[in-house]
Amino acid sequence: MRILPLEAVVTTANAAANVPDWMVVVMGIATVFVALICLIIICKILGALVGSRTAAPAAQPAPKAAAPAAPAAPEALPQQTVAAIAAAIAETMETDVSKIRILSIKKI
Repeated sequence: MRILPLEAVVTTANAAANVPDWMVVVMGIATVFVALICLIIICKILGALVGSRTAAPAAQPAPKAAAPAAPAAPEALPQQTVAAIAAAIAETMETDVSKIRILSIKKI
């Protein structure tokens, strides 16, 4: 273990005390911005590497099937489902269920 003379310890402490406060602030902000710029660069490089590996080759479009002769009949919803939808709409509109009329219901 190396023991420093007392003059060296005092000189180091005085050197730190001679740095102006604004210089500490500027160096701290500069360090943060440099670190953020480095992170952005690293993320862009990794994104380019991962994006190039996961990019799938362009697939050939599937041949279109012949159009059906007649449209399929829509599935009928149970009466309980229609009643629940009507009740929800009536509640939202703040009116009675008997005052609304549902013409059609489509699944999304």
